[in-house]
Amino acid sequence: MNACQATPSQTGADHLLRFRSLFDEGRGFAFPCDAEGHVDLSALSPRALNNYLFARTLIGRDFSTPAVEPVMH
Repeated sequence: MNACQATPSQTGADHLLRFRSLFDEGRGFAFPCDAEGHVDLSALSPRALNNYLFARTLIGRDFSTPAVEPVMH
């Protein structure tokens, strides 16, 4: 799984918004978010922001609809 550089512990987020690959199980992107799936874009590194926008653009083509998952501490 590709991870963003802003981790949930750094941002105070207690959930992840996970984009899973439609073609390669175990691959995708995960971003810190709140319980409703809102990602604080200003907290993401430039690379993570680029990955987030990329994943959103390819929903249904390369990635599944994102799912909100609680962070396991």
